[in-house]
Amino acid sequence: MSAHKLAVLRGGDFRDARLAQHLVADLVDLEQALVGDGELFLAYRDGCLKLLDRQNLKKGGLAVEVDPRPGEQHSYPAPKKDLLAQAVGKKTYSVVDATCGWAQDSLALFRMGYQVTCIERSPVMAALIADGFERLAQKDWVQRRELKPPTLLVGNAIELLANLPEAPDCIYLDPMFPAKRKQSAATRKSMAILRDILGDDLDRQQLFDVAWAATGRRVVVKSPDYAEPLGGKPSESLQGKLLRYDVYLK
Repeated sequence: MSAHKLAVLRGGDFRDARLAQHLVADLVDLEQALVGDGELFLAYRDGCLKLLDRQNLKKGGLAVEVDPRPGEQHSYPAPKKDLLAQAVGKKTYSVVDATCGWAQDSLALFRMGYQVTCIERSPVMAALIADGFERLAQKDWVQRRELKPPTLLVGNAIELLANLPEAPDCIYLDPMFPAKRKQSAATRKSMAILRDILGDDLDRQQLFDVAWAATGRRVVVKSPDYAEPLGGKPSESLQGKLLRYDVYLK
């Protein structure tokens, strides 16, 4: 975590104290939070774990969204039509998302029927992701099909990728590049907090090298359209509106 001071907001949920202990964070009530020096807070609110800053201590907050994104079909498996599916490969089976963040790409891949493993190095983001996966497991369509949510590994992706028990078909990288353009208010909020927690991925070149060594078939790098390809000239590049997917095939 960055230098931002984190606390867990006490809200009557039995998990509050356990989470604070796990993250070595203060457990505070709302009154203490309002007058204290905490900058980021975790709270069980509205049926999920949320990340708050001082502006939304009393209501609101950001959580891992497990429902389909706008424009996605609700059927399972969702059609493999978008650029993400094309980049990962429609015949790919196993995918490791080594830079999970808010887990939105991981969850999209899961809904398309891929076997997904997620890696997240921030204990704070990992707690939010774990809560999201727990909620996902309770969804009727997941239980009816006896599906298991993605596997979550917590730690440094460079170390974890080097020690995977077997090579996945695809390793997916969405590293934090320096920001160069304005984003929408909602995107700006979630990405700004994520950047505050994680910082830029200054080791992204090393991460690519380890991913290339660890993958069975391909590495996919999601990057802003202004960024140089991380692994040199890709085998294929799929261009979106403001981003692209560079595909490296073995």
